Amino acid sequence: MTRKLDLHTGRPVWRAYRAPAPDATRLTRDAKADVAIVGMGISAAMIADALSNAGLSVILIDRRGPMLGSTAATTALVQHEIDQPLTALSRRIGKDRAERAWRRSRLAVGNLAARIAELGIDCRLAERPSLYLAGNLLAPEALRAEGEARHAAGLYGAYLTAGQLKERFGIDRKAALLSYGNLALDPRRLAAGFLASAASRGARLHAPVEATSYESHRGGVSIGTKEGPTLSATAAVLATGYELAGIVPRDGHEIISTYALATRPQPRAIWPEAAFMWEASDPYLYLRATHDGRIVCGGEDEPFSDQMARDVLIAEKTQRISEKLKQLLPGVDPTPDYAWAGAFGTTPTGLPLIGPVPGRPGFHAVLGYGGNGITFSRIASELITATLTGRKDRDADLFAFDRG
Repeated sequence: MTRKLDLHTGRPVWRAYRAPAPDATRLTRDAKADVAIVGMGISAAMIADALSNAGLSVILIDRRGPMLGSTAATTALVQHEIDQPLTALSRRIGKDRAERAWRRSRLAVGNLAARIAELGIDCRLAERPSLYLAGNLLAPEALRAEGEARHAAGLYGAYLTAGQLKERFGIDRKAALLSYGNLALDPRRLAAGFLASAASRGARLHAPVEATSYESHRGGVSIGTKEGPTLSATAAVLATGYELAGIVPRDGHEIISTYALATRPQPRAIWPEAAFMWEASDPYLYLRATHDGRIVCGGEDEPFSDQMARDVLIAEKTQRISEKLKQLLPGVDPTPDYAWAGAFGTTPTGLPLIGPVPGRPGFHAVLGYGGNGITFSRIASELITATLTGRKDRDADLFAFDRG
């Protein structure tokens, strides 16, 4: 069985924009494929595109339908900067492994941009710089050390003093790290584009279909469904987002709650270069601009997944985020036009869990997305495709369930 959650509540901003609706049909009889994918969000879409592009037959199921889970609730800051600063991650897992993880994240953002361009996906893609603002977790001195560690790892950027930050971006903070090459996009359009790409190569999408059992056997796997038919495949990928399948270990992974808002379009109020911003603070604040000048801002995470407890705080959290936005950018209108809350997966290291499910031959899973969900989805598509086509990915150990 798969854990069921109300993945988001409120009005996510992406509902304001149209996205193509991938065709998904009901599953009326048993089906076979090289790979069965449970889920139809961003991760499943990228994985389906990669596997079908590698020549494997793919079938996808989802208990809701395409892009109806967490995809609509993401704020879609596609950054290579991992939630855990490089200096902090180095202390946790060692300098070499931390640097490899950060470099792989940077590579994934570039690879994602290239694939979007190759397929011609209209997801309002735009390259954006990113500002990591000094806060109560990293004061200016620690932020400078973080910048030096990134530079030593080949991840180039610039340390901005308070004066430089104010002059270039109009932001009144003590310091910031400036980096380049991150991506702003519409997540629903992105997922729809990848699903359409996979479908054009014969991938089959079936929904609503709810997986109820997962079995490994000689020669492959089988997935039972609530609707009756069974899926048979050589391998299966569980891309169920924050609704973890029962066979997936929960150790080292936590579901918490997060909050976000989006303002009315105000393109003349957008700061220079529409840079992403993220505070090195707890609680943190992050923000970006949409293509039409809305400001998407979020944070104020809470360490629980109970949807009723989460939802009762929406008004309070929205007000707090709005006030913080006004304080950071006095010239903008922080009034929420959209506000929502959602589930959010974290791990102690900030790295996702991607790879074979321990003790379940043939099953692979993707979870623990953190603030880099779309970036990590790209990494998942690369790692899983390598494994299922008989290749070795040198970074697989960084994300494996048994990574220690």
